[in-house]
Parts: sequence; structure tokens; C-alpha cells
Amino acid sequence: MHLIANRFVRLENAIHRQLVGHSLTALRVVVGAVFLGFGVLKFFPGVSPAEDLVQETTGMLSFGLVPDRVAIVGVATLESFIGICLILGKWMRVAIWLLAVQFVGILSPLVLLTGRLFDGPFAAPTLEGQYVLKDVILAAAGMVIAAATFRGGRLVRDEPTVLPPDPTKGELTLDAAGKLRIVLEGVRDDRSVIALCKEHRISEAAYYGWRDQVLVGAMRKLSEP
Repeated sequence: MHLIANRFVRLENAIHRQLVGHSLTALRVVVGAVFLGFGVLKFFPGVSPAEDLVQETTGMLSFGLVPDRVAIVGVATLESFIGICLILGKWMRVAIWLLAVQFVGILSPLVLLTGRLFDGPFAAPTLEGQYVLKDVILAAAGMVIAAATFRGGRLVRDEPTVLPPDPTKGELTLDAAGKLRIVLEGVRDDRSVIALCKEHRISEAAYYGWRDQVLVGAMRKLSEP
């Protein structure tokens, strides 16, 4: 029974390792595809189901100063550019800031056009209302993408710190010297952190935590007179 449980945990770890390595990229590409698809539709009059909503919202935000056709083409260009950036992973800092601006416009109908969006039976959301509400999910996805874009953000594995013992390899114990050895091995070696952690049966979060402690300790020592 222990062997079966061990194998199941290792399967979970293998799956989780792939999710950590690729899920953010998948999210970025999928969100980019959604923005590009919706943006391209808006270039063609009468094709996008959100065309009238976009024009009315833009008119309210600009106090009627922006013509409807200019508004829809501008939004289409903005969404398409954001989508291309996200799909290619290029110009990400610009794309993230534009995405923040875009979400202000996307979600503003919830405040400006509440009556229109919730005009169904018992104040249920209309089809347009559901269209806007689903953008809350895109906003949350955009926050995750932004977190992974700025300041070297990354998704790492944090459980378990040490994988369950392998009956064929014995229990894994690490003292301070062992942790330092692994950190230095990761700094010197060309292998990926994932491969290093897999070999030593530790999580990536544990490795990065030890590495940060080593760097902080080294910085303190170097700062001493």
C-alpha cells in the first residue's frame, strides 16, 4: 500500500511539475488568443456582438467627443495588439499596462450601464451582462500574467519540501552543508532547476528559499567592514 501511495504522489509531483513549468505560458497564450479574436471581430461593422456596447460605453467615457466608428476601431486595434503581444510573449511590459487600461474600459459598463446589463427577469444579467461579467475572469488572468511578467515573478513548487522517501534510495536528510552544496550546484551547473530538484528530491520552492538565504547571508558578510 505504501508503494502505491508513493507512486501516486510521484505522479502528482510529475503533473504538478509540468503545470508549474507550462501553465503560465498556456494562460498567456490563451488570453492573448481571446483578445486577438475579439479585437479582429470589431474591425468589421455588425460582426462583433459587443459593438453597440463598446460604442455606448466609449461615448459615455469620452462625453461624446469620440465618434462611434473611431471608438470601435481604436478598441479593436488595442485588443488586437494586446493579443499579439501575449501570444508572442513580446513587449510584455507595454502589453500589461495597456491591458490594465483596457480592463477599465471593459468593466466600466458594470457601473455606467448597470440597468442595461441586468435587465433580465428578477434583475438577472442579460446576454450583454454575461458577456461583461465573464471579463472578470480575464481580469484575474491578467493579474496572474502581470505577476509573472514584472520583477522576475515565477511560479514555483512549494509542496512537499522533500519528496516522500524512496524505498530504494533511503530517507533523505539535509543539513546546512547539504543545502549549501545543492545551492552552489545549481549556481554552477547548466542544468535546469527542475532537473536539479528532481535529482535531489526537493521542491523548487525549497531550492529558491535556500538560495535566497545564501545570497542574503553572503550580502551581509560582504557589507561588513
